[in-house]
Amino acid sequence: MSHESSTPDPVLDPRGPQPLLSWPLIVGFGSLALLWPLVDVVGLDEALGQPATALLVLGLVGLAWVLGAGLGRVPRPVATLTLAGVVYGVLLLGLSLALDVRPSVDGRIAAVVAIVEIARSAGLGALAGVLARQLQNSRARR
Repeated sequence: MSHESSTPDPVLDPRGPQPLLSWPLIVGFGSLALLWPLVDVVGLDEALGQPATALLVLGLVGLAWVLGAGLGRVPRPVATLTLAGVVYGVLLLGLSLALDVRPSVDGRIAAVVAIVEIARSAGLGALAGVLARQLQNSRARR
């Protein structure tokens, strides 16, 4: 009795092993953090106010992640968008340091804030990844 696997054998598959994660996609999704300085430059923050602007930007980024990974059939969307969230958090921290938009705080507090920011962004990426996977699954059932 033969047990065939649906996973291609990298030794027998002429295409070779398939990539598990797409780093260009991860960096591309994460680079949406660059929307923050753009929002500041065009004055959207002043026009809408801080809570509304933050919710709008986070909503647009989340929507772009879910639709981009879900409709784009990105492999391993949860891992991809979780790592994109890490990139996003790191870029936000770098932008805040470069643009000096955060108040000066003790180094230990800054480290905690950095960890929390990266973890929050990774969590949002994971949530977007779950939604993207659900979108992929719903489209596959059709």
